[in-house]
Amino acid sequence: MIRKTTRASEIVIDLDGPNGNAFYLLKVAKEYAHSMGMKASPIMSEMCAGTDYYKLVKVFEKYFGHFVVLETNNPELLKYMQK
Repeated sequence: MIRKTTRASEIVIDLDGPNGNAFYLLKVAKEYAHSMGMKASPIMSEMCAGTDYYKLVKVFEKYFGHFVVLETNNPELLKYMQK
């Protein structure tokens, strides 16, 4: 079978699941930053500024939201992300 090239599958992180915790997001952010030729430490510092998980997610979205889809059913987090 042959077909036209399609876009690669989306990368999806379920924030409500086991990979939605802050430690996983930090690990993945570091890996993505390195693979994109970015310095990871400023991103990690920005993600860790304060103790707010919602802010951490927002910073992750800022840097990697163009190719990573974050999913959640948490209405508070969804509302925060729309700000």
